[in-house]
Amino acid sequence: MPRLTIKVDPDLCIGAASCVTVAPETFRLNDENKAFVLDRGQEPGGPTYERIVEVSEEEKENIILSAQSCPTLAVIILDEAGNQIYPI
Repeated sequence: MPRLTIKVDPDLCIGAASCVTVAPETFRLNDENKAFVLDRGQEPGGPTYERIVEVSEEEKENIILSAQSCPTLAVIILDEAGNQIYPI
């Protein structure tokens, strides 16, 4: 399964929640109305703006779609090799 590094830049995030709408299994908003990355399949150990997650190809495509839905490009996706795949 592919491993992705998913980051949210809290300085760019405006709380539009489009990433949460597209991928609620991956993103939530915190008390400051900033998106954070969930610990997939578990309760989050606390909000974090960066996680490495294993995903299926379908989940990977959905996470990229959620990043593309962000109006401020606050969601950054890197592949296993550390190459930025979104935004490019």
